[in-house]
Amino acid sequence: MPTTPQGWAIRLTQILSLHMAAHGLPRFPVDVAALAQDFSRQVFPDAPISMVGGLNLSKGVEGMLMPRPDGSGEWGIIYNGSIRSAGRRNFTLAHELGHYLLHRQDHPGGLQCTNRNMADWDGARNRIEAEANTFASYLLMPLDDFRAQIKGRAIDIDVMTELADRYAVSLTAATLKWMTITDKRAMIVVGKEGFIDWAWSSQPLLRSGIFYAARQTVIELPPGSLAAREVDGDTGRYGERHEPGVWLGNEPVHEMTVFSPSNEMMTISLLIYPDRAPFRWEAVELEEEPPQDTFERFMAGKAGG
Repeated sequence: MPTTPQGWAIRLTQILSLHMAAHGLPRFPVDVAALAQDFSRQVFPDAPISMVGGLNLSKGVEGMLMPRPDGSGEWGIIYNGSIRSAGRRNFTLAHELGHYLLHRQDHPGGLQCTNRNMADWDGARNRIEAEANTFASYLLMPLDDFRAQIKGRAIDIDVMTELADRYAVSLTAATLKWMTITDKRAMIVVGKEGFIDWAWSSQPLLRSGIFYAARQTVIELPPGSLAAREVDGDTGRYGERHEPGVWLGNEPVHEMTVFSPSNEMMTISLLIYPDRAPFRWEAVELEEEPPQDTFERFMAGKAGG
Protein backbone atom coordinates (compact mmCIF):
# COMPACT_ATOMS: atom_id res chain seq x y z
CA MET A 1 0.00 0.00 0.00
CA PRO A 2 1.19 3.56 -0.61
CA THR A 3 2.48 5.43 2.41
CA THR A 4 2.52 9.06 1.18
CA PRO A 5 -0.19 11.49 0.06
CA GLN A 6 1.31 11.65 -3.42
CA GLY A 7 1.56 7.87 -3.59
CA TRP A 8 -2.10 7.35 -2.71
CA ALA A 9 -3.21 10.04 -5.15
CA ILE A 10 -1.17 8.51 -7.97
CA ARG A 11 -2.54 5.04 -7.19
CA LEU A 12 -6.14 6.28 -7.36
CA THR A 13 -5.40 8.38 -10.44
CA GLN A 14 -4.15 5.29 -12.29
CA ILE A 15 -7.25 3.32 -11.30
CA LEU A 16 -9.58 6.14 -12.33
CA SER A 17 -7.88 6.59 -15.69
CA LEU A 18 -8.18 2.91 -16.55
CA HIS A 19 -11.78 2.63 -15.34
CA MET A 20 -13.03 5.74 -17.15
CA ALA A 21 -11.28 4.79 -20.38
CA ALA A 22 -12.67 1.27 -20.29
CA HIS A 23 -16.22 2.53 -19.86
CA GLY A 24 -15.95 5.54 -22.18
CA LEU A 25 -16.59 7.99 -19.34
CA PRO A 26 -15.16 11.50 -18.94
CA ARG A 27 -12.03 11.50 -16.80
CA PHE A 28 -12.70 14.78 -15.01
CA PRO A 29 -13.92 16.03 -12.65
CA VAL A 30 -13.35 13.32 -10.07
CA ASP A 31 -16.50 12.02 -8.40
CA VAL A 32 -14.92 11.82 -4.96
CA ALA A 33 -18.01 10.41 -3.25
CA ALA A 34 -18.31 7.44 -5.62
CA LEU A 35 -14.56 6.85 -5.65
CA ALA A 36 -14.34 6.83 -1.85
CA GLN A 37 -17.11 4.29 -1.44
CA ASP A 38 -16.17 1.97 -4.31
CA PHE A 39 -12.45 1.92 -3.61
CA SER A 40 -12.81 1.46 0.15
CA ARG A 41 -15.24 -1.45 -0.27
CA GLN A 42 -12.81 -3.26 -2.54
CA VAL A 43 -9.55 -2.54 -0.74
CA PHE A 44 -10.68 -2.24 2.88
CA PRO A 45 -13.79 -4.45 3.11
CA ASP A 46 -13.59 -4.52 6.91
CA ALA A 47 -13.53 -0.72 7.15
CA PRO A 48 -15.41 0.69 4.13
CA ILE A 49 -16.71 4.21 3.65
CA SER A 50 -20.45 3.67 3.66
CA MET A 51 -21.67 7.28 3.93
CA VAL A 52 -20.63 10.40 2.02
CA GLY A 53 -22.64 13.61 2.14
CA GLY A 54 -23.42 16.95 3.70
CA LEU A 55 -24.70 17.62 7.20
CA ASN A 56 -25.39 20.74 9.22
CA LEU A 57 -22.12 21.14 11.10
CA SER A 58 -20.97 23.84 13.48
CA LYS A 59 -19.78 27.11 11.97
CA GLY A 60 -16.13 26.89 11.07
CA VAL A 61 -16.16 23.10 10.68
CA GLU A 62 -15.44 22.22 7.07
CA GLY A 63 -15.64 18.45 7.11
CA MET A 64 -15.29 15.27 9.15
CA LEU A 65 -14.05 11.70 8.94
CA MET A 66 -16.10 9.69 11.41
CA PRO A 67 -16.47 5.99 12.32
CA ARG A 68 -19.97 4.57 12.69
CA PRO A 69 -20.87 4.60 16.39
CA ASP A 70 -22.22 1.04 16.27
CA GLY A 71 -18.70 -0.37 16.05
CA SER A 72 -19.30 -1.97 12.65
CA GLY A 73 -15.98 -0.65 11.34
CA GLU A 74 -17.65 1.48 8.67
CA TRP A 75 -16.71 5.11 8.09
CA GLY A 76 -18.32 8.29 6.82
CA ILE A 77 -16.88 11.39 5.19
CA ILE A 78 -18.93 14.54 5.61
CA TYR A 79 -18.82 18.15 4.47
CA ASN A 80 -20.61 21.09 6.04
CA GLY A 81 -23.97 21.42 4.30
CA SER A 82 -23.68 25.21 4.39
CA ILE A 83 -20.86 25.15 1.82
CA ARG A 84 -22.29 26.55 -1.40
CA SER A 85 -19.22 26.31 -3.61
CA ALA A 86 -19.08 23.02 -5.54
CA GLY A 87 -15.29 23.32 -5.78
CA ARG A 88 -14.93 23.81 -2.06
CA ARG A 89 -17.17 20.80 -1.34
CA ASN A 90 -15.18 18.66 -3.73
CA PHE A 91 -11.90 19.57 -2.10
CA THR A 92 -13.31 18.94 1.38
CA LEU A 93 -14.41 15.43 0.41
CA ALA A 94 -11.00 14.70 -1.14
CA HIS A 95 -9.30 16.05 1.99
CA GLU A 96 -11.33 13.71 4.21
CA LEU A 97 -10.64 10.78 1.89
CA GLY A 98 -6.95 11.57 2.39
CA HIS A 99 -7.45 11.31 6.15
CA TYR A 100 -9.20 7.96 5.70
CA LEU A 101 -6.34 6.50 3.64
CA LEU A 102 -3.49 7.99 5.65
CA HIS A 103 -4.62 8.58 9.22
CA ARG A 104 -7.64 6.59 10.31
CA GLN A 105 -5.61 3.89 12.05
CA ASP A 106 -3.90 6.48 14.24
CA HIS A 107 -7.20 8.31 14.81
CA PRO A 108 -9.83 5.61 15.36
CA GLY A 109 -12.24 8.17 16.76
CA GLY A 110 -12.19 10.16 13.53
CA LEU A 111 -11.11 13.67 12.66
CA GLN A 112 -12.92 16.99 12.52
CA CYS A 113 -11.47 19.60 10.18
CA THR A 114 -11.91 23.36 10.40
CA ASN A 115 -11.42 26.08 7.79
CA ARG A 116 -7.95 26.59 9.25
CA ASN A 117 -7.09 22.90 8.75
CA MET A 118 -8.10 23.11 5.09
CA ALA A 119 -5.66 25.98 4.75
CA ASP A 120 -2.77 24.26 6.50
CA TRP A 121 0.00 23.13 4.16
CA ASP A 122 2.86 23.48 6.64
CA GLY A 123 3.85 19.91 7.42
CA ALA A 124 6.07 21.02 10.29
CA ARG A 125 3.13 22.72 11.99
CA ASN A 126 0.35 20.24 11.26
CA ARG A 127 1.55 17.16 9.45
CA ILE A 128 -1.72 15.28 9.00
CA GLU A 129 -3.67 18.27 7.67
CA ALA A 130 -0.86 19.15 5.27
CA GLU A 131 -0.84 15.55 4.05
CA ALA A 132 -4.62 15.51 3.52
CA ASN A 133 -4.41 18.76 1.54
CA THR A 134 -1.55 17.47 -0.59
CA PHE A 135 -3.48 14.29 -1.35
CA ALA A 136 -6.59 16.27 -2.38
CA SER A 137 -4.60 18.50 -4.71
CA TYR A 138 -2.85 15.61 -6.45
CA LEU A 139 -6.07 13.59 -6.75
CA LEU A 140 -8.27 16.37 -8.15
CA MET A 141 -5.64 18.00 -10.38
CA PRO A 142 -3.03 15.40 -11.46
CA LEU A 143 0.13 17.11 -12.61
CA ASP A 144 0.42 15.32 -15.94
CA ASP A 145 -3.08 16.30 -17.01
CA PHE A 146 -2.72 19.81 -15.60
CA ARG A 147 0.49 20.38 -17.52
CA ALA A 148 -1.11 19.04 -20.70
CA GLN A 149 -3.98 21.53 -20.38
CA ILE A 150 -1.70 24.57 -20.10
CA LYS A 151 1.02 23.53 -22.54
CA GLY A 152 1.71 26.28 -25.05
CA ARG A 153 -1.05 28.55 -23.72
CA ALA A 154 -0.78 32.10 -22.46
CA ILE A 155 -2.12 32.02 -18.94
CA ASP A 156 -4.99 34.35 -18.14
CA ILE A 157 -8.20 34.35 -16.10
CA ASP A 158 -10.15 32.56 -18.84
CA VAL A 159 -7.65 29.68 -18.89
CA MET A 160 -7.75 29.44 -15.09
CA THR A 161 -11.55 29.44 -15.15
CA GLU A 162 -11.51 26.65 -17.72
CA LEU A 163 -9.21 24.60 -15.47
CA ALA A 164 -11.38 25.26 -12.42
CA ASP A 165 -14.38 23.96 -14.33
CA ARG A 166 -12.50 20.92 -15.61
CA TYR A 167 -11.43 19.81 -12.14
CA ALA A 168 -14.41 21.14 -10.15
CA VAL A 169 -12.22 23.28 -7.93
CA SER A 170 -12.18 27.00 -7.20
CA LEU A 171 -10.59 29.55 -9.52
CA THR A 172 -8.02 30.26 -6.83
CA ALA A 173 -7.17 26.57 -6.37
CA ALA A 174 -6.53 26.19 -10.10
CA THR A 175 -4.42 29.36 -10.18
CA LEU A 176 -2.34 28.29 -7.20
CA LYS A 177 -1.78 24.87 -8.76
CA TRP A 178 -0.37 26.59 -11.84
CA MET A 179 1.82 28.80 -9.70
CA THR A 180 3.45 25.82 -7.99
CA ILE A 181 4.80 24.53 -11.32
CA THR A 182 5.26 27.62 -13.50
CA ASP A 183 8.55 29.18 -14.54
CA LYS A 184 6.76 32.52 -14.86
CA ARG A 185 7.23 35.37 -12.40
CA ALA A 186 3.68 35.64 -11.10
CA MET A 187 1.64 36.39 -8.02
CA ILE A 188 -1.92 35.86 -6.86
CA VAL A 189 -3.39 38.49 -4.55
CA VAL A 190 -6.72 38.11 -2.78
CA GLY A 191 -8.18 41.39 -1.59
CA LYS A 192 -10.92 41.93 0.93
CA GLU A 193 -12.60 45.23 1.78
CA GLY A 194 -9.77 47.25 0.24
CA PHE A 195 -6.89 45.35 1.86
CA ILE A 196 -4.67 42.44 0.83
CA ASP A 197 -6.09 39.41 2.61
CA TRP A 198 -3.32 37.08 1.42
CA ALA A 199 -0.89 36.70 -1.46
CA TRP A 200 1.31 34.02 -2.99
CA SER A 201 4.35 34.50 -5.23
CA SER A 202 5.65 31.85 -7.62
CA GLN A 203 9.16 30.57 -6.95
CA PRO A 204 10.70 32.59 -9.82
CA LEU A 205 9.14 35.75 -8.40
CA LEU A 206 10.27 34.87 -4.89
CA ARG A 207 13.83 34.65 -6.17
CA SER A 208 13.41 38.28 -7.20
CA GLY A 209 12.53 39.11 -3.60
CA ILE A 210 8.96 40.13 -4.49
CA PHE A 211 6.25 38.99 -2.09
CA TYR A 212 3.64 40.39 0.27
CA ALA A 213 3.70 39.40 3.93
CA ALA A 214 0.05 40.30 4.26
CA ARG A 215 -0.56 38.07 7.24
CA GLN A 216 2.09 39.88 9.27
CA THR A 217 1.10 43.44 8.40
CA VAL A 218 -1.98 45.30 7.21
CA ILE A 219 -1.49 46.26 3.55
CA GLU A 220 -3.92 48.27 1.44
CA LEU A 221 -4.57 47.30 -2.14
CA PRO A 222 -2.59 49.67 -4.37
CA PRO A 223 -4.89 52.59 -5.30
CA GLY A 224 -3.98 52.30 -8.98
CA SER A 225 -4.71 48.57 -9.18
CA LEU A 226 -7.75 47.11 -10.86
CA ALA A 227 -8.59 45.40 -7.58
CA ALA A 228 -8.91 48.73 -5.82
CA ARG A 229 -10.86 50.46 -8.60
CA GLU A 230 -14.49 49.97 -9.50
CA VAL A 231 -13.92 48.66 -13.02
CA ASP A 232 -16.40 46.52 -14.91
CA GLY A 233 -16.03 42.74 -15.06
CA ASP A 234 -14.66 42.59 -18.61
CA THR A 235 -12.00 45.20 -17.88
CA GLY A 236 -10.91 43.28 -14.81
CA ARG A 237 -10.92 39.91 -16.54
CA TYR A 238 -8.92 40.98 -19.60
CA GLY A 239 -6.62 43.02 -17.42
CA GLU A 240 -4.42 46.06 -17.64
CA ARG A 241 -0.70 46.62 -17.99
CA HIS A 242 0.51 48.84 -15.18
CA GLU A 243 3.60 50.98 -15.30
CA PRO A 244 6.24 50.39 -12.59
CA GLY A 245 5.23 51.47 -9.11
CA VAL A 246 1.62 50.27 -8.94
CA TRP A 247 2.44 46.80 -7.58
CA LEU A 248 5.59 45.65 -5.79
CA GLY A 249 8.83 45.99 -7.69
CA ASN A 250 10.03 48.62 -10.10
CA GLU A 251 8.62 46.78 -13.11
CA PRO A 252 5.56 46.85 -15.37
CA VAL A 253 2.92 44.35 -14.24
CA HIS A 254 -0.04 42.87 -16.09
CA GLU A 255 -2.94 42.57 -13.65
CA MET A 256 -6.09 40.51 -14.25
CA THR A 257 -8.81 40.69 -11.61
CA VAL A 258 -12.05 38.88 -10.84
CA PHE A 259 -14.61 40.44 -8.53
CA SER A 260 -16.35 37.90 -6.33
CA PRO A 261 -20.00 37.39 -7.32
CA SER A 262 -20.87 36.46 -3.73
CA ASN A 263 -18.97 39.27 -2.03
CA GLU A 264 -18.56 42.60 -3.81
CA MET A 265 -15.71 43.54 -1.50
CA MET A 266 -13.50 40.54 -2.41
CA THR A 267 -11.17 40.34 -5.40
CA ILE A 268 -8.81 37.79 -6.93
CA SER A 269 -5.90 39.29 -8.89
CA LEU A 270 -3.40 37.43 -11.05
CA LEU A 271 -0.24 39.47 -11.56
CA ILE A 272 2.18 38.58 -14.36
CA TYR A 273 5.65 40.15 -14.16
CA PRO A 274 8.20 40.29 -17.00
CA ASP A 275 9.97 36.97 -17.59
CA ARG A 276 13.36 38.50 -16.86
CA ALA A 277 13.92 40.32 -13.61
CA PRO A 278 15.82 43.62 -13.47
CA PHE A 279 19.55 42.96 -13.28
CA ARG A 280 19.96 43.94 -9.65
CA TRP A 281 17.45 41.26 -8.61
CA GLU A 282 18.74 38.39 -10.71
CA ALA A 283 21.09 37.06 -8.04
CA VAL A 284 18.82 37.51 -5.05
CA GLU A 285 18.94 34.49 -2.76
CA LEU A 286 16.48 34.51 0.13
CA GLU A 287 18.16 33.39 3.35
CA GLU A 288 14.78 32.27 4.60
CA GLU A 289 11.76 31.64 2.43
CA PRO A 290 9.12 34.28 3.15
CA PRO A 291 5.93 33.15 4.82
CA GLN A 292 3.48 32.03 2.16
CA ASP A 293 -0.21 31.69 2.53
CA THR A 294 -1.44 28.19 1.86
CA PHE A 295 -2.32 26.55 -1.44
CA GLU A 296 -6.03 26.12 -0.77
CA ARG A 297 -6.58 29.00 1.66
CA PHE A 298 -9.26 30.49 -0.51
CA MET A 299 -11.18 27.24 -0.60
CA ALA A 300 -12.48 28.29 2.81
CA GLY A 301 -13.76 31.58 1.39
CA LYS A 302 -16.81 32.30 -0.70
CA ALA A 303 -15.13 33.82 -3.73
CA GLY A 304 -13.78 31.94 -6.68
CA GLY A 305 -16.04 28.91 -6.15
